[in-house]
Amino acid sequence: MTSSGDATDPSTATDAHRPRYDFDFHGPALDTIFDDYERMHRECPVSWSDHYGGFWSLVRADDVHAAEHDWDTFSVAPSMILPSFGTDRPLIPLDIDPPALTPYRQLLLPFFTPQRMDGLIPRTRELARQLLDQVEGQEVFDAAPYCRMLPSMVFSEYCGFPVEDADRFDQWVDDIVFARTDDETVARQAAADVYDYFRALIALRRREPGDDVISGLLAAEVQGRPLDDEEMLDICYLLFVAGLETTAGTIRAGLWFLAQHPDDLAALAADPARIPAAAEEFLRALSPVQAMARTLRRDTEIGGVPMRAGERVVVVFGAANRDPDRFECPHEIRLDRAHNPHMAFGAGAHRCLGSNLARREVNVALGEMIRRHPRFELAEPAPWHGIGPLLLRPLP
Repeated sequence: MTSSGDATDPSTATDAHRPRYDFDFHGPALDTIFDDYERMHRECPVSWSDHYGGFWSLVRADDVHAAEHDWDTFSVAPSMILPSFGTDRPLIPLDIDPPALTPYRQLLLPFFTPQRMDGLIPRTRELARQLLDQVEGQEVFDAAPYCRMLPSMVFSEYCGFPVEDADRFDQWVDDIVFARTDDETVARQAAADVYDYFRALIALRRREPGDDVISGLLAAEVQGRPLDDEEMLDICYLLFVAGLETTAGTIRAGLWFLAQHPDDLAALAADPARIPAAAEEFLRALSPVQAMARTLRRDTEIGGVPMRAGERVVVVFGAANRDPDRFECPHEIRLDRAHNPHMAFGAGAHRCLGSNLARREVNVALGEMIRRHPRFELAEPAPWHGIGPLLLRPLP
């Protein structure tokens, strides 16, 4: 294995000598990942990393886009999560390829239409203001709970997850999403606990249906039949993990950036109508999901680099979103970027189901924070990613 950041010439790739780059996309590696992208685009847009059992990385936007639309070659099975979210079960619909994927997508899409998500905006705004009230008057406050709790509360209420269990949800998400790269047993225990939790919740909703996604799914049919308990469990698990963390990451990244760029913050405070465009730029440049995995169904070649069936391939959305062939000055965060065809939500058949909700939650979260605190700064250095404190100091 080469030292961190070392690259070799893709034209010399053989079984014994592949184009290599010591690439990771979890944990502390995120601190310098944008530097990695700049070099990978320049020197090795297709490369092999030995992390997590070994995988190829695709960083060019065209390559990522093509792989996202070619599920016959780039399969999501056994899972697009690398490393695992603590379970060997396929997460419906994330880990299913077309055509089997299609009926599940058709089942879930009506729950996340723009019209239905617009109906959640008033409640999202109400919850945001309640969370900000809790830190009102503090000279310095930790914004991390605001970033995490707002989407968690909105999504939980909508899906039918009891909001009073939010503290348990938080710990499970930490163990499944973040601890898994250091200790797989922690993620597996949390996953088992989550499945037990949803078994009980699904049984309760069967007896006492409500006006929520779980109850709606129990009343729906896929290919002329109701979902069985195993399918319900896998869908609930995916909704739980995906819905409670990724949006929080975008809110955190946006506040982290604005706290260090007072002119941009002042511009949004003066004209809140610009917040949606700013949110899109945060999604592009500080993507909450930097990469996801595929498995090759057959031998293929990309950029002159041969790959073998069975090998893992990581489509690096974060790098595609900073591709100089697609974006002008890709490493600059420009809140007025007019053309922004980012892939923060993926592309193709597996494009994120919750993108409509995520956009609205981010817009409200940023808008309410800026309305309450038109000027703020970082009280101490913090990373743009993760679950650690994000200490903000409101300014007069």
